[in-house]
Amino acid sequence: MSDSIKAYLVGGGIGNLAAAAFMIRDAGVAGSDITIFEASPLSGGSLDGGGNAETGYTLRGGRMLTTDNYECTWDLFKSIPSLEHVGKTVYDETIAFNEMHKSHSKARLVDRNRFRLNVSSMGFNMHERAELMALAEADEEKLGNTAITDWLSPEFFDTKFWYMWATTFAFQPWHSAVEFKRYLHRFMMEFSRIETLAGVKRTVYNQYDSLVRPLQHWLQEQGVRVVHNCKVEDIELDEDGGNTIVERLRCSRDGVAETIEVRPQDLVFFQNGSMTDASSFGNMHSAPPKFDKRDSQGWALWEKLAVDRPQFGNPAAFNTSIPESWWESFTVTLKDPAFFDKMEQFTGNTDGTGGLVTFKDSNWLMSVVLAHQPHFAGQPEGVQVFWGYALHPDRVGNFVAKPMADCTGEEILRELCGHLNFDMQIMEKANCIPCRMPYITSMFMPRFKSDRPLPVPTNSRNLAFVSQFVEIPEDVVFTVEYSVRAAQMAVYELLNVKRTVPPVSHYDKSLKVKLETLVKAFR
Repeated sequence: MSDSIKAYLVGGGIGNLAAAAFMIRDAGVAGSDITIFEASPLSGGSLDGGGNAETGYTLRGGRMLTTDNYECTWDLFKSIPSLEHVGKTVYDETIAFNEMHKSHSKARLVDRNRFRLNVSSMGFNMHERAELMALAEADEEKLGNTAITDWLSPEFFDTKFWYMWATTFAFQPWHSAVEFKRYLHRFMMEFSRIETLAGVKRTVYNQYDSLVRPLQHWLQEQGVRVVHNCKVEDIELDEDGGNTIVERLRCSRDGVAETIEVRPQDLVFFQNGSMTDASSFGNMHSAPPKFDKRDSQGWALWEKLAVDRPQFGNPAAFNTSIPESWWESFTVTLKDPAFFDKMEQFTGNTDGTGGLVTFKDSNWLMSVVLAHQPHFAGQPEGVQVFWGYALHPDRVGNFVAKPMADCTGEEILRELCGHLNFDMQIMEKANCIPCRMPYITSMFMPRFKSDRPLPVPTNSRNLAFVSQFVEIPEDVVFTVEYSVRAAQMAVYELLNVKRTVPPVSHYDKSLKVKLETLVKAFR
């Protein structure tokens, strides 16, 4: 039967790329029978990386990576050949890279006096420990659509733990208590080493070059067709006897309308919602323009499908409050080693070993990270790239008298140098490109379980949802793993694959991990 199946994948992000790979590898679907439609000129979705040494490199967001508990991600990339190391997989090269470049941050938090804080203690009192335990052990039904602030006192948000946990994962106090609880369990093994980020692993380059490019290359070698600049405007459904079946897709390709008939045996995978929808870039002399979903229509198809279909979720739970779901990042391209040299002297870490440096007293709550160089494939010698972000870009800076949202790249560098007490002359040859992302933490918004569809919704015969906005028990959003797991679950269910989806690792059940967490909490 699989020989006759054609699969249409709406969206070219990591989730649908993974779905195509699982269909080929585990379900026997021919690559030539798979088509991916992507509205932008590049695949990868939110796992992007662009630009060059002359105009400046760009990275919108960063994803935390581990090799300990990304079960579905590494199950996939153990099958994808490296683009640079013959005979090795992407998994092989990632493991080897992290053996050579181990993370051990020596400057995780920096205060207003430019002191590197001692973060061996989490800074809890007994009341805060009790509150955190109560939240971590609460049933998700009880948590419902409550916020973290409904469970933790205001003083908790000034602990060293909060500054480190929040900036590692991009949590805000008003975000979902359920998602916060899930992170506490999924990454419990990181609790005892959160100050050094020893559990964080990195890809050889940025995640677009290291994950997306080799995966797309392999898919195209298998005959998968990737159609860029093609927007799917509608997924037309037939609902008969309680069953939902996709009948056709209506697309716009380079401005030309096109209709694709979908047979009952064919499959459609839809990436619903986007955390990087309506993103915009600035430059050294201008701030990013302020866009929302009306400018990009990135949420429109999910909103259309969900009308009167509760099994397809509720996008309004995630995309109606930009002030609660946005932050701003910036990518800096350098042609002078002075900044990296001074950062090494200040932090005690060479590039690629330190992880996030968070300026605890920054009004913007700014963090920067110096990845191992080169960070882009083909990055010229003598060029260095680093990335940073701020969780409160709506606030006036400490050294620049305006909100980050209104700042140029040059002003963001001035604010950064102020926190480091570096002379701005060190940035004379720098190119800072800021990026505004209005929905970047929309998946963290308080929500009910029913607000997210299952990867294969109830009674759906040939339509799957693959994104950060589907419901997967126990796993955590804002990770590559979540998208890949959703894809694997959907493929295996729709194609009746007998192979088991790798289960979520329960390090939170380990007595050793529990003891280490307890010791850390009372230090």
